Amino acid sequence: MTYQKAFDTSEYHSRFFKVKKRMNEMGFDMLICQDPANMCWLTGFDGWSFYTPQAVIVNLNEDWPIWFGREQDAKSATITTDIPQSNIIAFSEPLVHHKTLHPFDELCNYIKYRKWDKNRIGVDLDAHYFTARAYKHLCTGLPNAKISDNQELVNWARLIKSPKELEYMREAGEICTNTMSHALDQIVPGVPQYEIIADIYKNQINGVDGKYGDYTGLCPLIQVGQSTSTPHLTWSDEPLPNEGLVVLEIGAARRHYHAPLTRTTYIGKVPTEVSSLASTIIEAGNKAFEVAMPGTTCTEVESIWQKELNKRGFEKKSRVGYSIGLNFPPDWGERTASLRVGDKTILEEGMCFHFQSGVWLDNFGAAISESIVIGKNGAERLCNVDRKLFKVN
Repeated sequence: MTYQKAFDTSEYHSRFFKVKKRMNEMGFDMLICQDPANMCWLTGFDGWSFYTPQAVIVNLNEDWPIWFGREQDAKSATITTDIPQSNIIAFSEPLVHHKTLHPFDELCNYIKYRKWDKNRIGVDLDAHYFTARAYKHLCTGLPNAKISDNQELVNWARLIKSPKELEYMREAGEICTNTMSHALDQIVPGVPQYEIIADIYKNQINGVDGKYGDYTGLCPLIQVGQSTSTPHLTWSDEPLPNEGLVVLEIGAARRHYHAPLTRTTYIGKVPTEVSSLASTIIEAGNKAFEVAMPGTTCTEVESIWQKELNKRGFEKKSRVGYSIGLNFPPDWGERTASLRVGDKTILEEGMCFHFQSGVWLDNFGAAISESIVIGKNGAERLCNVDRKLFKVN
């Protein structure tokens, strides 16, 4: 059976030359990309091998990127990418988890062999899988190179989605809609938290209409009762109570393109303070969506949201959103534009964000978030789950 690549070769070429243009503008001769999302976006490489050192190299004078990684994963590069075989470079197996040596020692030798050891090299300094040890060996092995942070150069190139990328984002939204709808139906007293999460995982992968889902960059999150005052807790074997708040944050991924979503449920009679917070979140979000269109800045969107919160006596100190798209664990954010105070990124059609409108107070919290794509006339929601506080009597 032939591996089905996510994009045509022409789209990868377009991305490659787009990145080279940015490199030239920023004064880089070469990039060493170790962020698995950047590697995948540039080449299509897709394997769970990011727990060991690996990279995609972009050189201004080359017509193709270069894949560098573990020998047993080199075949994955052959299968999932169109990179010429001569550009697939494997490091020696004994270097995996070696006490003193490192795979980047061989990468440095390859760079010297290609006479690129005096290049201006940009690296993914803030990538989750670019370790301090990898950076140390790179700097030691290439003493004549000028190595510096590439400032998320490739991440920023990913910000505006192509039509095919948006197709995957919308499919992820459909999967997330179905998954969240099933999960909300299971929120009843006495159901163990892990049973809800198990069903979420099943529906995330089963997908919809024959379109399967990928593993997501973030695991499903659930908070119950007082735990709703903080956003990033996971499940336990505790049964849901007879009364109280339940917050679910989940996502779905299609070819690694993500659509996250958060919904809040109250079991029992809803207290006034909970309904007040939920209605404020919904209405403030709706106001923000109206202005989230091309030409508006990220900080202006946040300002509209914050103003509506403040009118009702609430405040959110953290950002209200961040760019999303292609990603791998442990996160689904792109680490670029954020909907927060001071971010003057100008919105353009095709950008995608998780509008994370959670508000967490001292004793409880609520979140009714959306994945959105910036359209000509405002924000388009990628998921279709009612924007309301769900209630279980």
